[in-house]
Amino acid sequence: MTVKILITGASGFVGSRVAATAQRQPDAHVRLLSRHAPHGPEYVHGDLCAPPSLRGVCADTDVLVHCAARIGGDAETAEAVNDHGTRALVEEAVRAGVRRIVYVSTAAVHGRGPFRGVGPGEVPIAPASPTSRTRAAAERYVLDAGGLVLRPHLVYGEGDRWVIPGLVWLMKELSATTLTGCEALQSMIDVDSLGRAVVAAALSPAPGGGVHHVHHPEPVAVPDLLASVGRELEEPGGGAPVDVATALARAAGAPLALHHLGILTVDHWFVDDAFWKDFDCSPGEGFAAAFRRAAPWYRAFLQGRRVS
Repeated sequence: MTVKILITGASGFVGSRVAATAQRQPDAHVRLLSRHAPHGPEYVHGDLCAPPSLRGVCADTDVLVHCAARIGGDAETAEAVNDHGTRALVEEAVRAGVRRIVYVSTAAVHGRGPFRGVGPGEVPIAPASPTSRTRAAAERYVLDAGGLVLRPHLVYGEGDRWVIPGLVWLMKELSATTLTGCEALQSMIDVDSLGRAVVAAALSPAPGGGVHHVHHPEPVAVPDLLASVGRELEEPGGGAPVDVATALARAAGAPLALHHLGILTVDHWFVDDAFWKDFDCSPGEGFAAAFRRAAPWYRAFLQGRRVS
């Protein structure tokens, strides 16, 4: 039986992988929600910033996969898209009788950490930014409708313009090759594995909703993360190794650098082996192998950014 799927955010980093994976499934008919919908039966017009435009978008839909999010920018736009837009979209899904809603959220709804070996429901929701606060609100609408919320932490791979590029930028700002005395563990997943995971959850016959953390089961230690980036990209960062205290002193007065350090130097390790079992999906390769495959894209991206 063909499953009719509507995907939001298909032009984004994660959503594009979800859409490509779903379109390869022989038992799925995929439509994409777009603010600027091109002509064609695979597109549906709708704008999360304009809730009235969402009326009817979920008609004849079995599964809604919501990947769209406003990340960064002003608080008002984040609230319009992530909070009010998601509420309107979920209301449409419920009105249309959609049988499953899957929302790709973020582990950042838990706040700054540290988190070490934390499973779903074991720590409170404590968002520390407008983006995370409004995405936490979006989660509530989905969960109240019986939907499924997926929370990745750090997502990397081709198309990533924040995680690895931000790390490279940080090490250059610190004039450091690595951080000493930092053994923090980071939950990570490559974007292709995340795309497969989202589609597996969308198409699963397993009933029910709830929250899952979605990462590779093996967290990445910061020294291994920095070593892989340095080896594959030959980028970070000039100078010499620095300890965390020195790094914090060098970053003083630079909020973005302090933000990156606040993530990097504190455990963000989330566990949820049940996800991969429940949805019969492989978490893919570990970080070193998956990052090695993505390294040529990162090198080209970083070189292009320097030129611009």
